[in-house]
Amino acid sequence: MRILFFSDNFPPETNAAATRVYERACYWAQWGHEVTVITCAPNFPQGKLFEGYLNRWHQTEEMSGIRVVRVKTFITANAGVLLRTLDFLSFLVTGFWAALFEKKPDVVVATSPQFFAAVAGWATGAVRRVPFVFELGDLWPESIAAVGAMRPSLLLRWVEKFELFLYRRSAAVAALTHAFKDNLESRGIDPHKIAIVINGVDTWRYKPRQRDYALAKQWGVENDFVIGYVGTHGMAHGLQNVLETAARLKDVKNLRILLVGAGAERKALIDEAKRLDLKNVLFIPPQPKEEMPRIWSLCNIALVHLRDHPAFSSVIPSKMFEAMAMGLPIVLAVPDGEARQILEADGAGLWVPPEDPEALALAMKTLCNDTAQYETFAAASLASAPHHSREKQAQDMINVFERVRTGQSQGRNSGRIQSQKQDSS
Repeated sequence: MRILFFSDNFPPETNAAATRVYERACYWAQWGHEVTVITCAPNFPQGKLFEGYLNRWHQTEEMSGIRVVRVKTFITANAGVLLRTLDFLSFLVTGFWAALFEKKPDVVVATSPQFFAAVAGWATGAVRRVPFVFELGDLWPESIAAVGAMRPSLLLRWVEKFELFLYRRSAAVAALTHAFKDNLESRGIDPHKIAIVINGVDTWRYKPRQRDYALAKQWGVENDFVIGYVGTHGMAHGLQNVLETAARLKDVKNLRILLVGAGAERKALIDEAKRLDLKNVLFIPPQPKEEMPRIWSLCNIALVHLRDHPAFSSVIPSKMFEAMAMGLPIVLAVPDGEARQILEADGAGLWVPPEDPEALALAMKTLCNDTAQYETFAAASLASAPHHSREKQAQDMINVFERVRTGQSQGRNSGRIQSQKQDSS
């Protein structure tokens, strides 16, 4: 099968969408499918080109058997609405144009939350007369409104209407959570075209390992009990709450909180940590994808954190599964929803209400001091990882592609598929 995939983010970027698209595409290429990913020059989230890359109109490379086509875009940091919108719109235009000159695919796929990537995917499918699959990675623009980046307005209502248009015109929607599917059904989207393909992890890439002594020494955490947040420091993540939690843990000896990554809020967080004189908080800059297992090896606990907003109750952060594969207990501070259900069904850690520093501090102290509970969670976390396999997710997506391709070849334009249930435990 020839697969054409639009993703605004792709390695060497390391955010959730880039990792998800790349790791599944590796399997597709291994299984003999022709995979082309249209993306931009890597610059997320700081809006600075990664070393070795140029912002050219069209450049190609091969990565793990995947043909990667990078197009020129308006580059800006992941902060502010207007400039980011220009960034997204530029990718829509240049990505769509590049797709017109690729071999005709069997299926066109685009992933959100970058909404305009989905527009480019739909337009390409329409022009080239091939089915379009919308991978629903986030309820955009709902998630943008949830963090206050966009206020209710005529423009927001227009974007939401166009969002629904894309769902309706797609041959299939691959939703990353059951809650996303429920949301779409409640808004009138045909449930028969929605497949559920829950996120996962490559257990061969992430697995238990001894603390990397050289890295621990470099960052001064050789003898500390480390609680690690590894990921984007954005408006959706509510990491100010982690600093308030750290302030309550100043007197806990040898407990360190590691914040690894970049994002729109990082500088403000660093400034606030200095103001509060938080010696127990350590900021590590973003690391290459291949360094992630080494970074996780520094951690005793994985922290997964989101803002307290109903929109985020439907999100299942992918870093949960990386932590499981590393055999780490998880402290999950997100709105009550599907992520909590998975965590508690797997017995992999503790859930606490988001943006509640007292509850978060208590959970951290509990796992720091209670060795038996810590080891129980660690064992359960590792045991649950194979149930969230990236390879299984890759196969589920191929099943979706095959169904829409078969539907088209038989002259059925409805693009209906049966919803795929995946055991979230």
